[in-house]
Amino acid sequence: MLRVLLGGALGADPGRPPQIDLPRTPGNWIVVDREPGQYLGHPTAVLLEDGRTLLCVYPKGHGKGPIQLQRSPDGGKTWSGRLPVPENWSTSQETPTIHRVVDASGRKRLLLWSGLHPARTSISEDDGATWSPLKPAGDWGGIVVMSSLAGVRDQPGHYLAWFHDDGRFFRKESQPAKPPVFRLFQVESTDGGLTWGQPRELFASADVHLCEPGWVRSPDGTEIALLLRENRRAKRSHVMFSRDEGRTWTPPRELPASLCGDRHVTRYGPDGRLFVSFRDTAKESPTAGDWIGWVGRYEDLKSPTEGTRTFRVRLGDNHHAWDCAYPGLEVLPDGTFVVTTYGHWEAGQPPFVVCRRFTLRELDDLLSAQTRTGSK
Repeated sequence: MLRVLLGGALGADPGRPPQIDLPRTPGNWIVVDREPGQYLGHPTAVLLEDGRTLLCVYPKGHGKGPIQLQRSPDGGKTWSGRLPVPENWSTSQETPTIHRVVDASGRKRLLLWSGLHPARTSISEDDGATWSPLKPAGDWGGIVVMSSLAGVRDQPGHYLAWFHDDGRFFRKESQPAKPPVFRLFQVESTDGGLTWGQPRELFASADVHLCEPGWVRSPDGTEIALLLRENRRAKRSHVMFSRDEGRTWTPPRELPASLCGDRHVTRYGPDGRLFVSFRDTAKESPTAGDWIGWVGRYEDLKSPTEGTRTFRVRLGDNHHAWDCAYPGLEVLPDGTFVVTTYGHWEAGQPPFVVCRRFTLRELDDLLSAQTRTGSK
C-alpha cells in the first residue's frame, strides 16, 4: 500500500520532505537474478548508446565472489541470464563496477573494475560481447573501486574516478591505523581508461569515515559534486564540490537528513530534476535500512537544509537492518528510470537482484494522490 510519511523521523532538519512507497507491479518489479540459498548482491549497470541495452555486473557473494554479467536488450524489462565471462573474473575480491569510457579518437570501450589490492580492470571494446581478463591497474588498491567515474569537461578521453580505503588495501604492506582513518582518493586516465595514474588523496579523517563517492555534475556543467557515505555513523552523509575539474575540492560538509545514506547514485530526469538512489541510514527514519530514492534539484545539494520541493520514495522494503541498495541507475531516452539493485526482499531469504522502472511523472502523480487523500 502507498503511504506518505510527512517528515517527523528524518532528523533535526526543519521542513522535512514527504515520502511515498512505490507499489510493486509486474512492469516495475523485475527479478534479474535469484538463486535458492545463494547471496546475490551489489550490482552496478551501464546503458549503451542505443538507449535500450543495459549491462549489469554483480558478485556471487557478499561484496566479493565470481562476477556475474547480464544484458537487457529492452531497458530492463527482460534479462539474458548469466553470460560467459573471463575465467579470472571468478577471483574478484570486491564489488565490481562497470563504466562507459571513450578515448580521444572516439573509440568506445566498457571498463570493469574489481577492487582491494591490487585494483584490477577488465576491458571490452565490443559493447560487452567479449572481455579481457582482469589485470592490475597499478601498485595500489582500495574499496569499491571505482564507486564513481566521470569524464573531464572539454578533454576527450580524460577521466576522473573516485574510491576510498580504510588503511588496509592501498598498498600491499598497508596496516590500518588505530583508530582507523578513511581516505578518499581520485585517480585519472588520459587515454580513455586504458591506463591510470597514481591516486591522489582528497580527504582523510578518523572522526568521520567518508567513502563510496557518488558523483553528479551541475546543470551548467561547471561544477562536480561528490555525495559521500559516512561509515562511522557519527554524522550524516556529506558532500564536497569542485569547480576546476577535480584539481581542488571544498571541505566536505553534511547533507540534509533526507539524503543521509550509503552508495548514492545520481541521474537527471528530463525536467532537470535529480533522482538519487541510496540505502537509507538517517537516524530515527522509519525506513532506515531500506532502498530509498530522493527527488530534488542540484541546488538542494548545496544547501545544508531540506529543499522545499524535494520528496523521497521507498523503492524496496528491505527485511534486514542495512544490507541492500548498491544500485545501477540509468535513464532511458523517454525519461524512464531503470534502477537495478539487491536486497533481502523476502523475510528469511538471502538477497537477490531486482530492477525497477518508473518515471518522475509517475512519482509526482502518486505523491499528489496520496497528499490529497491524506488531507481529507
